[in-house]
Amino acid sequence: MKILADKILSQSAYSHDIDIPLDEVDIADWLFNLPEAEYQRCCPPDHIAAGATFTDDGRRMSINVEMIGTGLVVQHYVADEATPSYCRMNSISDVFTPLGERTQVNVIWELIAEAIDGNRTRYTNRVTCHPTDMFMDFIAKHGQTFEQAAAARQAAGGDHNHRETPLFAESIARKARASAAIRAAAE
Repeated sequence: MKILADKILSQSAYSHDIDIPLDEVDIADWLFNLPEAEYQRCCPPDHIAAGATFTDDGRRMSINVEMIGTGLVVQHYVADEATPSYCRMNSISDVFTPLGERTQVNVIWELIAEAIDGNRTRYTNRVTCHPTDMFMDFIAKHGQTFEQAAAARQAAGGDHNHRETPLFAESIARKARASAAIRAAAE
């Protein structure tokens, strides 16, 4: 399978500010220790399941199952970078249509925390989706142009990201507050 990195199927980025100082935020810890029920609360009813694992060579992974528009998507995110303020996750994602057909796309998920005024943090959730050669064959088989597929994916992916971003940000803030309370109790 080949990723067509020169083509963008969809791209969106949304931000949400949280009342937590940047130095208390740890996105990587949040992501790789995210309880499944909390993941589900971060975009109901789209988020179905989540878990953390590793690749054969030891890289961290986040597995997410969600509905994006009418497609059931199984994300196999591998950490390209995972720090307290930035995670770049890369997935060859399986997409199942309502008719049960399967194709694959490449999804880059960036989770970004930046300090802003007043000891607050801006969380940005950026998602970029590239087609694969398998996806291009799939849409051709169904008589759809790339432009049509991209418009549909942009609408569905943008809507999903818009709804999950503030809920992810607030979940990250809750995790930061809980971690700070544990540290304070230990002192």
